[in-house]
Amino acid sequence: MSPFDIPSKQNELKNLEKETLDSNFWNNPSYSSKILAKIKGLKSKIEAYTLVQSEFRTIQEMNSLLLQEVDEEMAKELIADTTKLENKLETLEVSTLFSGKYDTNNAIVSLHPGAGGTEAQDWAEMLYRMYSRWANTNGYHVKEIDYLEGEEAGLKSVTFVVEGEYAYGYLKGEMGVHRLVRISPFDAGGRRHTSFASVEVLPEITEDSEIQINPDDLRIDTYRASGAGGQHINKTSSAVRITHIPTNIVVACQTERSQIQNRETAMHMLKSKLLDLKEKEHKEKIEDLKGEQREIAWGSQIRSYVFCPYTLVKDHRTGYEVGNVDAVMNGDLNGFMISYLRKEVEHK
Repeated sequence: MSPFDIPSKQNELKNLEKETLDSNFWNNPSYSSKILAKIKGLKSKIEAYTLVQSEFRTIQEMNSLLLQEVDEEMAKELIADTTKLENKLETLEVSTLFSGKYDTNNAIVSLHPGAGGTEAQDWAEMLYRMYSRWANTNGYHVKEIDYLEGEEAGLKSVTFVVEGEYAYGYLKGEMGVHRLVRISPFDAGGRRHTSFASVEVLPEITEDSEIQINPDDLRIDTYRASGAGGQHINKTSSAVRITHIPTNIVVACQTERSQIQNRETAMHMLKSKLLDLKEKEHKEKIEDLKGEQREIAWGSQIRSYVFCPYTLVKDHRTGYEVGNVDAVMNGDLNGFMISYLRKEVEHK
């Protein structure tokens, strides 16, 4: 179906709405919630397209009137309306780029510094701030799950969930190694340093039907949370670490209020990691997974952030680049994300 095949979308919407009227529709909450989410998405796309179409016709009519008689005020209004329509068209175009099965899901993001101690740990903290700012600017909510502070500065690891529609769709292209080049604030000699950090992005999987886990395959440990204080600390032994023994995948959560909540959140993360591994290894059953190490080799960076001797942020996959490093570090990432989505569509 074409992204702008509105009659087909309207027909699909009609069939789905008819399905909700079935007396047995609510018997399966997991299935019904998926159908309702699909209905909501279709309605949103149809309404957005209809609105853009209506505004385009209005602009055409205004343009015809101006060709017949010059009106300075109307001309200014036409220019302003055209600019607004261009922005709406771009938003509509981006919505057509989300074609992945889990693009509408929340995103689980984990950041890990590479070799280099304090330098790399500080870089990981900078990336955490960058993604948090991007999320807040674009109407998403960041929920911290696990945080391990660095020895002198920065962080050793952090996992957080970006909540909101299409969070995973936008963030999936951020997965990989990110490289920083700058004059180190930790080097008394003022020398230039190169640091690396890895970004892992997974869709949050909450449906029990997606992944079935054998409880006997789990080792669950509880411990007292550690952190810098404030949002990173929980004074009781309510933090939970779950190890999936067959694959050696480890997940942890320490920021919820109770051990039960931490365990539930950790299980969501484990399901997401197992699903990702399952799809990468093309396996039908969890029991068949090998759980091989999938570390991203340092040096195979997807993006470089250069602060010195010049300023440039460049994505090595798409070629998209920006000279304003400060803007990018403050969360201006949409250009990179949209470029990645467009390239992904081109290669399908």
